[in-house]
Amino acid sequence: MSETATALSLDDKLTAARTASIALAQASTARKNAGLEAIAVAVASGAERILPANELDLANGRENGLSQGLQDRLRLDEQRLAGLAAATRDIIALPDPIGTVLRGSTLPNGLQLTQVRVPFGVVGAIYEARPNVTIDIAALALKSGNAVVLRGGSAAENTNRVLVELIQGALASVGLPADAVQTIDEFGRDGATQLMQARAQVDVLIPRGSANLIDTVVRESKVPVIETGAGVVHLFLDKTADERMATEIAVNSKVQRPSVCNALETLLVDAEAAERLLPPVLAALHDNGVTIHGDERTRALYPDAVPTTDDDWATEHMSLDLSVKVVDDLDDALAHIRRYSTHHTESIVTNDMATANRFLAEVDSAVVMVNASTRFTDGGEFGFGAEVGISTQKLHARGPMGLPELTSTKWIVRGEGQTRG
Repeated sequence: MSETATALSLDDKLTAARTASIALAQASTARKNAGLEAIAVAVASGAERILPANELDLANGRENGLSQGLQDRLRLDEQRLAGLAAATRDIIALPDPIGTVLRGSTLPNGLQLTQVRVPFGVVGAIYEARPNVTIDIAALALKSGNAVVLRGGSAAENTNRVLVELIQGALASVGLPADAVQTIDEFGRDGATQLMQARAQVDVLIPRGSANLIDTVVRESKVPVIETGAGVVHLFLDKTADERMATEIAVNSKVQRPSVCNALETLLVDAEAAERLLPPVLAALHDNGVTIHGDERTRALYPDAVPTTDDDWATEHMSLDLSVKVVDDLDDALAHIRRYSTHHTESIVTNDMATANRFLAEVDSAVVMVNASTRFTDGGEFGFGAEVGISTQKLHARGPMGLPELTSTKWIVRGEGQTRG
């Protein structure tokens, strides 16, 4: 912990963030892009500082029983650092949302109205064991003209401290306020609580992590919250599904990175195709190390499956575990999704256009897919450069959150002395 970090109170940091946000709101696109390039360079060349801190966090996590899924989220290596630097540079290439005109008109009395995008101001973020989020949110906040206050959790405290120091140095090197990105990890849980209560100092709060963390922030925060959600993600194999496509999508959705929120957690299979599809699909999943938790009809076709419990259908495993259920038909699949979905991502594999269109229309989730892996629900994959999180609420933002989702709007009115009669 640096002397500066210990010398400043959390209130001091929030005040400094507000001051920095005023300067950032006026910063040119060129200056913000220069800051992003400096951050990318710092991350790409900072392995000698970042990785030892990350290994210390990983060692602490292993000692404290951190799950394998969270350890994977926590882990950084040269390749992941290069990916973070690349994502930061991708944001440079994206249009600056600030000042974008959304609509406008001239009233009969001659007043000219324009609605434009503006920064929120100070964005707070509470997350856990995800040092990549530190870079992603900092980069997106900078490009959208926001200061950001980060509570990254004790599991990644050493890593996040080094990352924030590198970011602050990068900002200062191009004449931007270093206080635009700050960590409050040193204040522990009390700091998180104070951040949630800082309504006059923080404009919006974004939680990202487990369902328990998100629920706590939504319940206790006095600051407006953009809710990101846990991912009990479903894939439905329709009776017309192609076997090869179903197998490849199921395996990729579950196996490619099982610890993240867009990984598959529940596989639903139409009873009419279960005998045809389940054996090859589940065999491929098993060959990739997946433990199958199956209902009675699944186990009749795949005896090696572990019997499911009622809790399995509502569980975000974040591991190589998959809940599998044979459903009667599309109606049964839709009913199951309505009951257990966290409204994150759901996908269907089908060759029937009417079935696909009905699935798209009736499933109430942030992202609904046809014949595609659920792993594509991601800001980077959607072309946003990175993401703040994946919003599962319906107000302001829904789905992967990029630059526009970190803005508000204001109305600009230009007149020539008009008064209201």
